[in-house]
Amino acid sequence: MATKEAKLELIRENLAEVLNPEIIDEVLDKGETLRIYWGTAPTGKPHCGYFVPIMKIAQFLQAGCNVKILLADVHAFLDNLKAPIELVEYRAKYYRYCITALLRAVNVPIEKLEFVLGSSYQMSAKYTMDVYRLASLVTEHDAKKAGAEVVKQSQNAPISGLMYPLLQALDEEALDVHAQFGGVDQRKIFALAMEVRTYTAGLKHVVLTD
Repeated sequence: MATKEAKLELIRENLAEVLNPEIIDEVLDKGETLRIYWGTAPTGKPHCGYFVPIMKIAQFLQAGCNVKILLADVHAFLDNLKAPIELVEYRAKYYRYCITALLRAVNVPIEKLEFVLGSSYQMSAKYTMDVYRLASLVTEHDAKKAGAEVVKQSQNAPISGLMYPLLQALDEEALDVHAQFGGVDQRKIFALAMEVRTYTAGLKHVVLTD
C-alpha cells in the first residue's frame, strides 16, 4: 500500500498551486480516500489540450483517489448559449467515451472513476434553492469578475453567464468531494467560493490548479 508521502507526491506533482492543502493532509492522515472532482463543460469537441488534465487525473487515480468527472451540461448551456441543450446532451456522452478511452490508453485503472451529469442533481429543489440563496449574497460585479476567464464575455451579456460561477461554487458540496481540480483560469471562481464560505459552511473549499 502506498504511503501518505507517495500519494501526496502524485497528487501535487505539476500543480501550479494547492489551496488549503491542510485538508488533503487531514484526509490522508485519517487513512481515508481523497475524493476529487474535475468538471468539464461539453461546449465543443474534445481536443489535444484535454491530455493535460487527463494525465493529472490519471495520477489522482494512481494515488488511490476517488475521482468524479462532472460533465457540466447545464454549465455549457449557461456559457453564453454556446450550444443548445439538446446538442450538449449528445456531447456529454461523447466526452465520457473520449475521456475513458484516454485513461485506458495509458493503462490507468478506472475502478474509482465516476462520471456525473450536471443536470442529474442541478435540477433538484435543494440545489436550486442553494443557487437562489447564493445569488442573494454575490454581487453582479463579483460574479462577473469570478467568471471573467471562464465564461465568454460580451457586451450586455445574458444573466446566465453570472450564474455560471455560482453553480461551480456549489458543486463541491453537491458532489460530496474533498477537492476540486481545475485550471488556473478558474482560480477566481475558487476564490469566490471561499469568500462566501460563511454561507456555504458545508463546502470543503480545497482546490487544485494545474
